[in-house]
Amino acid sequence: MSGYLVSDTRKVTTHRFIEMKQRGEKISMLTSYDFTTAGIVDCAGVDGILIGDSASNVMVGNTTTLPMTVEQMIYHAKAVVNGVKRALVVCDMPFGSYQVDRKEGVKNAVKIMKESGCDALKLEGGAEIIDTVKGILDAGIPVMGHLGLTPQSINKFGTYAVRAKEEAEAEKLMADARLLDETGCFSVVLEKVPAKLAAEVTKELSVPTIGIGAGGGTDGQILVVGDMLGMTKGFSPRFLRRYADLNTVMTDAIGRYVADVKDNTFPNESESY
Repeated sequence: MSGYLVSDTRKVTTHRFIEMKQRGEKISMLTSYDFTTAGIVDCAGVDGILIGDSASNVMVGNTTTLPMTVEQMIYHAKAVVNGVKRALVVCDMPFGSYQVDRKEGVKNAVKIMKESGCDALKLEGGAEIIDTVKGILDAGIPVMGHLGLTPQSINKFGTYAVRAKEEAEAEKLMADARLLDETGCFSVVLEKVPAKLAAEVTKELSVPTIGIGAGGGTDGQILVVGDMLGMTKGFSPRFLRRYADLNTVMTDAIGRYVADVKDNTFPNESESY
C-alpha cells in the first residue's frame, strides 16, 4: 500500500509523530468512524486517524458528544482499525469514562485498547485529570492530550466559542500543556484557541501540537472527515475548509438511482443473471 502523497509505507507510531515535529514536518490527521471511510483516508496518506467522540454528532445525530459510551467507542474504533494499515489510530475516551477517578480511567483505557486494537487514546483536560493520565501512561498506553475547547465540558463552558482569549485562561492552557508534555503525553490537540497562543504553546512543547481552529503555527492539523468532504451542510465554522461537495454528489447519484428504479431502466439486461 502506498499513499496518494506518501511513499513511506511504514506504520506511523507515536514516536514518529515526535520525530516529525523535530524535523519540522507537518502532521495531517482526520477523523473516521467506519471501516470503509478509514481505508480511504489511510490510503490517501494521512499520518493519523482519530476515532472522535464526535461520532455522537456525525454518526448518531446527537447535539453533544456526551452520550457516547465506552462500548460505542470500541465498536467504531474496531471498525476503523480494521480499515487502516499505515496511519496512527487514536481513540477518544468518552465523557464519564475517566473523569471519576484514576482506577476507573485506567480500567476503561485498558478495555478500549484491548478490545479495539487502536494505537493510542485521547483525553480532554489538563491538571484536573493528570493523575489519571499518569495511570494510563503507567499501564503502557500512549496518551494524546486535548486542551482549549473541550467538547465534553460544553455544559461548563455553555458555548462552543473560542477559548483562552483572556489572560488567565491562556496562562492555564500553557501550564496544562507543559504538564501534559512533562507527564509523557506524545502530542496535544489544541481546539479553537487564538493562533498566537497556539503557536507559543507549540514552541514550548517537546511533543507535537495538533490544531483545529488554532491557526497554522501548530505542528499538525485535524478536521472531521465528513465536514472537510462537504457531506455536512449546516456546519460552517471559520476554521473549516471544504475540499469536496459530497453532499451534492451523493444526493445527485441517489436521485438518479431512484429515477432509474422508478422508470424500470435499472437493472438492465446486462445487470441481470
